[in-house]
Amino acid sequence: MNHFNKVAAVWDANSVHWERSKAIATDIQMLLPLSKEWRVLEYGAGTGILSFMLKDAVKEICMMDSSEEMVKVMQQKVADSGDHNLSPTLFDLEKQPYSGATFDLLATQMALHHIMDIPTIIDRFYTILNDNGYIAIADLYTEDGSFHGKDFTVHKGFDPQEIANMLVAAGFKDPQYKQCFVINKQIESGAMSPFPVFLLIAQK
Repeated sequence: MNHFNKVAAVWDANSVHWERSKAIATDIQMLLPLSKEWRVLEYGAGTGILSFMLKDAVKEICMMDSSEEMVKVMQQKVADSGDHNLSPTLFDLEKQPYSGATFDLLATQMALHHIMDIPTIIDRFYTILNDNGYIAIADLYTEDGSFHGKDFTVHKGFDPQEIANMLVAAGFKDPQYKQCFVINKQIESGAMSPFPVFLLIAQK
């Protein structure tokens, strides 16, 4: 069982996950012209915290994740809430392109640094967005590896300008980014360390 399947049941008990999503949702609502006509995809949605915070500002949200247990948690949360514009979706966009509906906004938080092939996933993001649609990426600034620990083997955060350049190479325009949150986390030494998070927005 992968890490996210193991932690799905207790994910929402961590207040930092709520605080981070709230900061990201607030900035998305401030920076983008969200519309009740928009269809949104949250990629790597986890338990859907961000989607639940954005649901009243848009028409519908597809909450996509590759973790079966995360999707089960989302399904239960949607059933409990009675919301009809949220759709938990089990799909691994790393493994294959998505051939379903297209979207006006693709939002993703803290998922990109788990993806090995960034250019390919950005190309797939571009393909599933409508013309003039937006992408909103929230993730860690480059760190020394202490956020996840020594066994983490994918990306230790990013220089957001490098991601912005990749977006432009894929066809996106006008990328802009800002720091949107700071995660204060205990590292292996036992000390508390700050890990800033950026929000990068671009348009197709």
